[in-house]
Amino acid sequence: MKFVYFTHSLASCWNHGNAHFLRGVIRELIAAGHEVAVYEPEGSWSLTNLLADAGEDALAAYKAAYPELNSQTYSRDIDLAAATDGADVVIVHEWNEEWLVAALGHVRNSGAAIQLLFHDTHHRAVSNPAAMRAYDLRFYDGVLAFGAVLADVYRKWGWGNRVFTWHEAADVRHFHPPRHEIRRAGMVWIGNWGDGERSAELQHFLFDPAREADLPLDIFGVRYPVEALELIGKAGARYRGFLPNARAPEVFARHVATVHVPRRFYVTSLPGIPTIRVFEALACGIPLVSSPWEDREHLFHPGRDYLVANDGAEMTGHLRALAHDPDLRQELAANGLATIRARHTCAHRVKELLSIVARLKGARALEAVA
Repeated sequence: MKFVYFTHSLASCWNHGNAHFLRGVIRELIAAGHEVAVYEPEGSWSLTNLLADAGEDALAAYKAAYPELNSQTYSRDIDLAAATDGADVVIVHEWNEEWLVAALGHVRNSGAAIQLLFHDTHHRAVSNPAAMRAYDLRFYDGVLAFGAVLADVYRKWGWGNRVFTWHEAADVRHFHPPRHEIRRAGMVWIGNWGDGERSAELQHFLFDPAREADLPLDIFGVRYPVEALELIGKAGARYRGFLPNARAPEVFARHVATVHVPRRFYVTSLPGIPTIRVFEALACGIPLVSSPWEDREHLFHPGRDYLVANDGAEMTGHLRALAHDPDLRQELAANGLATIRARHTCAHRVKELLSIVARLKGARALEAVA
């Protein structure tokens, strides 16, 4: 089959987590013999910021890790009928402009023999529903939501059985434990500051516990304002700046543990969605400790695949235990890795996608007969 995906950016992962998952999915589609074309807008926000922050060299890790991937840039005058000609499935990520989403819907409605899917991997359906409802999805065949609770939001909006839960996952061709262990020391946090959605939580579950456990802490990410950098400095941690996601495995391999602190909306309004960083960390075989997060869909085995800390004191205790107990580290790493390989790889998600495509195709055939 031929797939066409419209993303915000494939080349840049600067504050753009969808690029992580998309790279792995496209790689698996190609490996399975499918044709894939990717389009991203000229001058995308993520790529523009990456180049300003880290320069052209910041793209080298992506290019080296994914030599089989490429994307085409487009502008407002793109011929969408030509771009989607011959495609079986067209997927549009939610971080695209309204005009593009609407225009692709009209291509579908004009008689194009494509399945048109909208891919939502963000919390805006609950944090800013008006913005999401502004998208014109009238002529879309279905919605891919990266968690069951988000899929339920679309069902309430009238999508019924045309919305599908499609979780993110790890690209285990790239995200895996080091082939040769090296000395590990301290802990690492890879994540963006964002819009202050978890500033208090990071202080409580990351900065303070790392200092109290006497564990050196390296922090990678972007959009850290001056006040955040001051908090990091007071905690005795080291801010390392932007890290190309393709380099995350080598960074995980140098550290004893990592921490997951979900954004507030994934604790309160959209519980059960872990986000991509959890999948990638566990795939790399690094012990992980999470602040409170409700695994509603039983994706993992909390307490077995990773440890859960209900408060700062418990987080400090877990970090101390990991620092001094190699058997605990080995057990957690093995359990988390086994769960990823059994259920949460990009190859698993490709199988799910093909099943969704087949289901929608069957539904359309029944409608045609009726």
